[in-house]
Amino acid sequence: MNIIIVGGGNVGYNLAERLSAGNYVTLIEKDPEIGKKLAGKINILVMGGDGCDTNILKKAGINKADIVAAVTGSDVDNLVICQIAKDIFHVKRTVAKVNDPKNEKIFYQLGVDVAIGSTAIIAKVIEDEVSWDDFITLFTFKRGNLSIVRVDLPETSPVINTAVGSIELPEDSVLVAIIRNGEITIPRNNSVLKEKDEVIAITKVENESLLFKSLIGEVTDK
Repeated sequence: MNIIIVGGGNVGYNLAERLSAGNYVTLIEKDPEIGKKLAGKINILVMGGDGCDTNILKKAGINKADIVAAVTGSDVDNLVICQIAKDIFHVKRTVAKVNDPKNEKIFYQLGVDVAIGSTAIIAKVIEDEVSWDDFITLFTFKRGNLSIVRVDLPETSPVINTAVGSIELPEDSVLVAIIRNGEITIPRNNSVLKEKDEVIAITKVENESLLFKSLIGEVTDK
C-alpha cells in the first residue's frame, strides 16, 4: 500500500516504523529538525513541509496514496488534512488521530473514515492483520449521535464462539445483524459468533473505538 503519514511525533514515528515493512510510506513533518532525526532513523521517505499544503501533499504522492493518516498534535490540522485528501485528491481511506476525545464526533461527521486516539489501533487498522474493511463506518446519522458500523471478525477476535448475550458492549451499543456465508440473520441472545462473521452494529459515535475493542480485541503497541 501507498501510505502518507502527516506528523513526525511519537505517533507518526511509531506508525512509520511499524508500517514500513511491505508498504511504501512517506512521512511529512514541518519541523526541519524533527524531519532530519526521523530520516536517519527509519528507512522511509521523510519530507519537510506542512501537510495542510496541497503542493506538499502532491510532492508526497497523494495522487497515488491508498491511505492518508493525519497524526499531528493539532486536531484542526488533522481534520483539514483528511478533508483535503478526501475532497480534493479522492483518497480512498483517511485516518486521524484525535487529541481531544470531544472532537471525535466532529471528525466522523465531516467525513474522516477512522478517528481514534490510540496509536496501536491506528496501526492495527492500517496493517493487513485487521484491514480497513474490518471496521468501516457505514453511515453516521447527521442529526444524531449514532453510527451504523460493520465489523468483520478476525480469528483473534475475543468474541469468537461467544453468545451475543454474553458480550460486553459499550453503552448504547447493539448488534443488529450477522452476515455469515452471504446469509443475514438477526442476532438473539443465544446466537454464537463465528470467525469471519460480518457484524452490523449501532453505537454512539464517541463509542466506536470502544466497540472496535470489544469485537476485535485489545491492541498493544509493539
